[in-house]
Amino acid sequence: QVQLVESGGGLVQVGGSLRLSCAASGRACSTNAMGWARQAPGKEREFVAAISWSGGSKYDADSVKGRFTISRDNAKNTVYLQMNRLEVEDTAVYYCAARRSSLPSTRADAYTYWGQGTQVTVSS
Repeated sequence: QVQLVESGGGLVQVGGSLRLSCAASGRACSTNAMGWARQAPGKEREFVAAISWSGGSKYDADSVKGRFTISRDNAKNTVYLQMNRLEVEDTAVYYCAARRSSLPSTRADAYTYWGQGTQVTVSS
Protein backbone atom coordinates (compact mmCIF):
# COMPACT_ATOMS: atom_id res chain seq x y z
CA GLN A 1 0.00 0.00 0.00
CA VAL A 2 1.07 3.57 -0.73
CA GLN A 3 -0.58 6.59 0.85
CA LEU A 4 -0.41 9.95 -0.89
CA VAL A 5 -1.10 13.38 0.62
CA GLU A 6 -1.12 16.49 -1.55
CA SER A 7 -0.54 20.03 -0.36
CA GLY A 8 0.21 23.46 -1.79
CA GLY A 9 -3.00 24.27 -3.59
CA GLY A 10 -4.76 27.58 -3.23
CA LEU A 11 -5.95 30.74 -4.93
CA VAL A 12 -3.60 32.60 -7.24
CA GLN A 13 -3.94 35.26 -9.90
CA VAL A 14 -3.30 34.73 -13.58
CA GLY A 15 0.42 34.65 -14.24
CA GLY A 16 1.25 33.54 -10.72
CA SER A 17 2.94 30.39 -9.47
CA LEU A 18 2.24 27.56 -7.09
CA ARG A 19 4.18 24.49 -6.06
CA LEU A 20 2.25 21.36 -5.22
CA SER A 21 3.77 18.66 -3.06
CA CYS A 22 2.81 15.02 -2.70
CA ALA A 23 4.13 13.13 0.30
CA ALA A 24 4.15 9.38 -0.13
CA SER A 25 4.28 6.77 2.59
CA GLY A 26 4.12 3.02 2.60
CA ARG A 27 6.06 0.23 1.00
CA ALA A 28 8.54 0.83 -1.82
CA CYS A 29 7.57 4.47 -2.39
CA SER A 30 10.82 5.33 -4.11
CA THR A 31 10.36 2.68 -6.80
CA ASN A 32 7.00 3.94 -7.96
CA ALA A 33 6.53 6.12 -10.98
CA MET A 34 4.44 9.11 -9.95
CA GLY A 35 2.25 11.61 -11.67
CA TRP A 36 -0.14 14.52 -11.39
CA ALA A 37 -3.58 14.67 -12.90
CA ARG A 38 -6.26 17.33 -12.70
CA GLN A 39 -9.98 17.49 -13.03
CA ALA A 40 -12.04 20.60 -13.60
CA PRO A 41 -15.81 20.68 -13.02
CA GLY A 42 -17.63 18.99 -15.87
CA LYS A 43 -14.44 17.77 -17.50
CA GLU A 44 -12.60 14.48 -17.67
CA ARG A 45 -9.52 13.84 -15.57
CA GLU A 46 -6.44 14.98 -17.46
CA PHE A 47 -2.97 13.69 -16.78
CA VAL A 48 -0.59 16.67 -16.78
CA ALA A 49 2.78 15.30 -15.73
CA ALA A 50 4.50 12.04 -14.86
CA ILE A 51 7.96 11.02 -13.69
CA SER A 52 9.85 7.75 -13.43
CA TRP A 53 11.14 6.51 -10.08
CA SER A 54 14.65 7.67 -10.93
CA GLY A 55 13.47 11.05 -12.21
CA GLY A 56 15.21 10.42 -15.50
CA SER A 57 12.05 10.10 -17.56
CA LYS A 58 9.34 12.73 -17.52
CA TYR A 59 6.16 13.56 -19.36
CA ASP A 60 4.35 16.88 -19.67
CA ALA A 61 0.98 17.37 -21.32
CA ASP A 62 0.92 19.84 -24.19
CA SER A 63 -1.45 22.07 -22.21
CA VAL A 64 1.19 22.67 -19.53
CA LYS A 65 4.44 22.21 -21.44
CA GLY A 66 6.92 24.94 -20.65
CA ARG A 67 4.91 26.11 -17.62
CA PHE A 68 4.73 23.10 -15.28
CA THR A 69 7.67 21.02 -14.06
CA ILE A 70 7.46 17.72 -12.22
CA SER A 71 10.28 16.61 -9.95
CA ARG A 72 10.84 14.24 -7.07
CA ASP A 73 13.03 13.83 -4.02
CA ASN A 74 13.18 10.13 -3.20
CA ALA A 75 15.01 10.81 0.05
CA LYS A 76 11.90 12.65 1.20
CA ASN A 77 9.41 10.42 -0.64
CA THR A 78 7.95 13.56 -2.15
CA VAL A 79 6.93 14.57 -5.65
CA TYR A 80 6.50 18.18 -6.68
CA LEU A 81 4.65 20.04 -9.38
CA GLN A 82 5.98 23.53 -9.97
CA MET A 83 3.34 25.53 -11.81
CA ASN A 84 4.32 28.84 -13.38
CA ARG A 85 2.45 31.35 -15.55
CA LEU A 86 -0.85 29.95 -14.34
CA GLU A 87 -3.94 30.48 -16.46
CA VAL A 88 -7.63 30.47 -15.60
CA GLU A 89 -7.89 27.18 -17.50
CA ASP A 90 -5.55 25.57 -14.97
CA THR A 91 -8.25 25.80 -12.31
CA ALA A 92 -8.98 22.25 -11.14
CA VAL A 93 -8.52 19.73 -8.38
CA TYR A 94 -5.02 18.32 -8.71
CA TYR A 95 -4.39 14.70 -7.78
CA CYS A 96 -1.14 12.92 -7.09
CA ALA A 97 -0.89 9.31 -8.26
CA ALA A 98 1.53 6.40 -7.99
CA ARG A 99 1.76 3.22 -10.01
CA ARG A 100 3.23 -0.21 -9.38
CA SER A 101 5.97 0.33 -11.88
CA SER A 102 9.09 2.41 -12.12
CA LEU A 103 8.06 3.71 -15.56
CA PRO A 104 5.71 6.68 -15.98
CA SER A 105 2.44 6.51 -17.86
CA THR A 106 0.06 9.11 -19.19
CA ARG A 107 -3.00 6.93 -18.60
CA ALA A 108 -4.92 7.46 -15.41
CA ASP A 109 -5.93 3.80 -15.29
CA ALA A 110 -2.24 2.82 -15.10
CA TYR A 111 -2.04 4.29 -11.60
CA THR A 112 -3.10 2.32 -8.56
CA TYR A 113 -2.79 4.83 -5.76
CA TRP A 114 -4.36 8.29 -5.61
CA GLY A 115 -4.36 11.15 -3.16
CA GLN A 116 -7.42 13.09 -2.06
CA GLY A 117 -6.62 16.06 -4.26
CA THR A 118 -5.85 19.72 -3.69
CA GLN A 119 -7.80 22.62 -5.18
CA VAL A 120 -6.02 25.11 -7.43
CA THR A 121 -8.00 28.19 -8.40
CA VAL A 122 -6.61 30.78 -10.80
CA SER A 123 -8.46 34.09 -10.86
CA SER A 124 -8.38 36.69 -13.63
